Amino acid sequence: MPNKYIALAKGLRPKKSLGQNFLVSKQIAEIEAAYASGRNVIEIGPGLGILTKQLCKAGKMILAVEKDTRVYNALIEMESHRNLKVLNADFFSLADETLDGFDIVVSNIPYQLSSKTLMWLSNHSMEAVLCLQKEFVEHMLAKPGTKKYSKLSVMMALTNKVTQIMRVPRSNFYPVPKVDSIIILVKPLGRSINPKISSIIGMLMEHKKKRLKNAIADSSKYLGVSKEAAARISGRISNREDRVFKLMPEQILETAGRIERELKNMA
Repeated sequence: MPNKYIALAKGLRPKKSLGQNFLVSKQIAEIEAAYASGRNVIEIGPGLGILTKQLCKAGKMILAVEKDTRVYNALIEMESHRNLKVLNADFFSLADETLDGFDIVVSNIPYQLSSKTLMWLSNHSMEAVLCLQKEFVEHMLAKPGTKKYSKLSVMMALTNKVTQIMRVPRSNFYPVPKVDSIIILVKPLGRSINPKISSIIGMLMEHKKKRLKNAIADSSKYLGVSKEAAARISGRISNREDRVFKLMPEQILETAGRIERELKNMA
């Protein structure tokens, strides 16, 4: 049987600039929507509405936010449900009051919005089911001592519990992307990390192959101190001889906090 969603996608001519690869698999949509059962759900970038329809069956109230006016117009023509509200807007520009009462995000978000979406979820401490690029998820879940261990890995481990639900072959989207995807469940741990600490973690992970003392010394300009001052800071850190990428997330957080305190004492 021909897939009507592929025909709809072709008619809309997906925009590469918006990262539009529309889900065309009802089966995948049903799996994702199961996590929305009885809940108030936000869908970012509903696209053709294949997930939206399943969310309306499973969820309580659904808010679908679509930035592309062409897609928005096509969606409201196709979908009409008593528990669905569709907005033509940039999700990240919405006032928080618009989102009051919603408790989970279920979305096949454009790959280019992956980091931005995770940051929003962290800031709002909201649960989510997301379909993301496989390689991005691998970086997110990477363990200390591995090649893909990064700031993303550290921050996600510190602030969320992330569970892989399933791998999604690229053939479930149109246009077919170059990579497969993975659906994940993200549950916040209720821990917030201030922006200064976060930026220091990022700085350390930029030099992850180096010993901690060298990573700090090489970041003196970023920290706003001299090389000598950076050396004094690292001299007060007990595990300064360890390679950054071998440190556990909690160790990196503790180190970033120590650096921040040392900088305040120097001010």
